[in-house]
Amino acid sequence: MDKPVSQGRSGPSSRMNDGGQPLQAAEQTMSLGPMEPAVSAAFAALDASRFGRRLCEHDPSLWKSDPHQVQAISKRLGWLDSAKDFLAKVDEINGFAREIRAAQFSHVVLLGMGGSSLCPEVARETFGDQAGWPRLLVLDNTAPAAVSAIEAQIDLEHTLFLVASKSGSTTETNCFYRYFFGLMSEREGVGKAGSHFVAITDPATILVEEGRKRDFRRIFENPEDIGGRYSALSYFGLIPMALMGVGIRPLIERALRMRASCGPDVPAAANPGLSLGALLGVCEQQGRDKITFALSPSLRRFGTWVEQLVAESTGKEGRGLVPVDGEALGKPEVYGRDRVIVSISLKEEADPEAAKKLQDLEAAGNPVVRIVLEDKLGLGAEFLRWEIATAVAGAVIGVNPFDEPNVSESKRNTAELLEEWKQKGTFSEDTPVLEGNRLRIYFDPNADWLTETDRRSIDSFAATFLKLARPSDYAAFLAYCLQTEARDLQLDALRIALRDRARVATTVGYGPRYLHSTGQLHKGGPDRGVFILLTSETTADLHISGVEYSFGVLQRAQALGDFRALACKGRRVIRIDLGPDPDEGLDFLKNMFVD
Repeated sequence: MDKPVSQGRSGPSSRMNDGGQPLQAAEQTMSLGPMEPAVSAAFAALDASRFGRRLCEHDPSLWKSDPHQVQAISKRLGWLDSAKDFLAKVDEINGFAREIRAAQFSHVVLLGMGGSSLCPEVARETFGDQAGWPRLLVLDNTAPAAVSAIEAQIDLEHTLFLVASKSGSTTETNCFYRYFFGLMSEREGVGKAGSHFVAITDPATILVEEGRKRDFRRIFENPEDIGGRYSALSYFGLIPMALMGVGIRPLIERALRMRASCGPDVPAAANPGLSLGALLGVCEQQGRDKITFALSPSLRRFGTWVEQLVAESTGKEGRGLVPVDGEALGKPEVYGRDRVIVSISLKEEADPEAAKKLQDLEAAGNPVVRIVLEDKLGLGAEFLRWEIATAVAGAVIGVNPFDEPNVSESKRNTAELLEEWKQKGTFSEDTPVLEGNRLRIYFDPNADWLTETDRRSIDSFAATFLKLARPSDYAAFLAYCLQTEARDLQLDALRIALRDRARVATTVGYGPRYLHSTGQLHKGGPDRGVFILLTSETTADLHISGVEYSFGVLQRAQALGDFRALACKGRRVIRIDLGPDPDEGLDFLKNMFVD
């Protein structure tokens, strides 16, 4: 076994947190296995090109030479300095948080998608409710049941809504805002409703105009050179954290410590961000394009943030890394030679059983990265570590990590479907090709991959469809329904059984969240995905104030729009309608795919 490469081992720093305690660096070790020669060569190439210094200088030519792309990239590099810039804004943010606390708001509801919602969701799950501070809730699912679930948990009179959208025109966020502003207006009147709303957006967006028109309590204009998925250490991530009582100053200080560790003169092999990014980029080049994350229980939601960052940044031009989040570690024999394993753990949650599994995977020849955090505030450093690593991986792979060229395909299809619904009051859905056990299966009857399937019955079709997954592929379950613990368990059982049987990586995404995350990878990355899109019938819908369609109609259009986008790309995709009861439908599905 190759000797591990170590970064980030250090003693106490001279920098102190608010409690006067020294800030510790998260320890990162890398066991390169068969990747060692190629990764060492990548380190040397990064040093020869002065990558670290040029990155700190915001050099867009690190990624592309085309003048148009260089100009576009130059406007997306503000995240490199966001920790330093927002340290100066801590007093402002904390002052606003104290104002909200004093106003006796019991809940803060974040209305957003993708980069605007995933960091707050990580904070909510990692830090939990803080005594004496409002409870943070996050809404990023257009299922009527998801909206109703949020509404049932809050008292409107004591709720503050954060409307978060970089562009200011995100369809889902706009619909969430319209719905809750309508409810608040009915309760307190249009003139007073605005005091319950805060906007977080780029300067001069439509949302800024709306906030001024409706007299929002506050409007926070984020620097426009920070892309959505790179915005954790900006207003988009810091305001929700401060409002729920998280100490953002020490969190930012951890990020600044990481920034120093990734400084312009630090060699790649000793640079936590550059070394990690080089490893991931080289692994992608050599077919190990699946990053399997193993996270401590308290950090499990961090995987959803990293998933978006990596998938949307690298999944384009037929290339890309596939983040595998939430897939429990298995025995070495269920993995092919397409994996790199990343463990991110809290020191206080050390798990001997998980450590043994990592050792077994390492002994089997899989590259393994271990990152150990001293405490939860170490997330501040992890946000920046992974932003840098993802940018470096993009350069090694040869893609622009700051655009999302294929995201518009599903959006365009959704807009066309909604226009059709406005005109006809219905969608022109295809007739199900197969039916059974209350399930209905849809697929493109002209798809090339159908020649390899058995269509005599729904069970035989499901079995042969999954056999289309080759050892280097991944299977993605894409569910359009309210996310619950029970459904997570059902989908986990499906994915683990499929992984162990077919020896392929598996992912799970809830729509429409994944459209703003892994959706770019699905359509712009390599043709290695087998997609099972899951829909269900809407039994209780919700009208959206000022919009011609409901949440149920919107989510249906989003599901059908992405199905069309994947089918047009020639991807191996089917849609399974689970019927009126998603839980019952998932049970039937488990019987088909697992038993």
